[in-house]
Amino acid sequence: MPKPADSLNLFPTGPGLQADADAPLAARMRPRTLDEFVGQEHLVGPGKPLRRAIEEDNLGSVIFYGPAGCGKSTLAMIIAARTKAQFEAFSAVTSGIADVRRVVAEATSRRQTTGRRTILFVDEIHRFNKAQQDAFLPHVENGTIILVGATTENPFFEINSPLISRSRLYTFEPLGPEHLRTLVTRALVDEERGLGKQGVTLAPEALEHLVQTAEGDARAALNALETAATLAPEAEGKRLVTLAVLEEAMQRRAVRYDKGGDEHYNVISAFIKSMRGSDPDAALHYLARMIKAGEDPRFIARRLVVHAAEDVGLADPMALVVATAAAHAVEYVGLPEARIPLAEATLYIATAPKSNTSKVGIDLALEDLERVGTPPVPTHLRDASYPGAARLGHGAGYEYPHSYPGHWVDQVYLPQGIPSRPYYEPSDSGFERTLAARRKQIQARKAAARANPPSRPGNKRHA
Repeated sequence: MPKPADSLNLFPTGPGLQADADAPLAARMRPRTLDEFVGQEHLVGPGKPLRRAIEEDNLGSVIFYGPAGCGKSTLAMIIAARTKAQFEAFSAVTSGIADVRRVVAEATSRRQTTGRRTILFVDEIHRFNKAQQDAFLPHVENGTIILVGATTENPFFEINSPLISRSRLYTFEPLGPEHLRTLVTRALVDEERGLGKQGVTLAPEALEHLVQTAEGDARAALNALETAATLAPEAEGKRLVTLAVLEEAMQRRAVRYDKGGDEHYNVISAFIKSMRGSDPDAALHYLARMIKAGEDPRFIARRLVVHAAEDVGLADPMALVVATAAAHAVEYVGLPEARIPLAEATLYIATAPKSNTSKVGIDLALEDLERVGTPPVPTHLRDASYPGAARLGHGAGYEYPHSYPGHWVDQVYLPQGIPSRPYYEPSDSGFERTLAARRKQIQARKAAARANPPSRPGNKRHA
């Protein structure tokens, strides 16, 4: 049976939260206080509820959800140092139901004899199966334990709903480049825990490559820095980590790509134009450049969704479905696996028939609104579902299309004053050929109906 976490020194407590001197740099440089903590300002910034709960030692059960290296375990360590409660910790990778029962039994006894609370931190809680997670439920509910769970997986898929409902869910974001710069710079100058006594400096271009390719993961950034520092040649007690040395340490070559500059816009423009031009190989090339350079995959996913609607549109309505599914997959699995659904959506869009009629149509409609304003909705189309609507004449004269052959009847839908011009003109591409045939059929029926108005059946009006 695994020992309690403190005895294994996994979660050292006390003012220093000091890791062993031979621990990896990322472990040694863990922030020890809330003031040292970097990132997640929306959760632990001054005055935020989670920060207040930690400072006041009044934390309830919580689930920390976010990618690796963003501070979930570090925040748990800070809680361990601040709380007066007994703090227990273990990982769901190496622990089982017997460990849960042991901690619960000890927490129950402690509460009955001393009144002291127990905070239980479970790292990678999603690794517990549903039955193991259920073992926490009654003890979380009655307050025997305060659960702090950390997970990189979407909790709504991987954690029991009853357990989520008894906990506050906090979503952690990947650290931004500015956060990683702070942590890396801190490690370079810290003489107690960092590399300050080794005379290590980082060339500016190496620093930028490091913070861009670490993909928001502080642990990955600091591990790469530590490796690069050992590879850098020493001269007069100094070690300069150049871009070449860092590339060797990370086994990742720097890609020419400035997320805030021209290359960012040039590459995304080329990506979109390659898909619009139906060149799947070029589209994959630019997708690969963005992924390798550390572009936010959510940004790529958003552009895929927009492009699917703008340039494929109704020529293949499934393109938007595929793009939206890829965007969901990015949130669900994250990189590196998300590169595959992003590639799938890219290839689907690049090889799909193209039509921009949806964009043209909505832009024409918006243009007319700018010119003529917003005339009143025709009375027969107004909502007649509430008491008194009929007294206002709402819905009077509305013809219910399903009461007519072909589920269509000729009636006016546009307000008076809106120009009589088509906003939607189907193209001859893909599925729009079918839509164009339907539109022609309706236009022919409309012309016939206006030349020889039919008798109106006793229809069922639906507002």
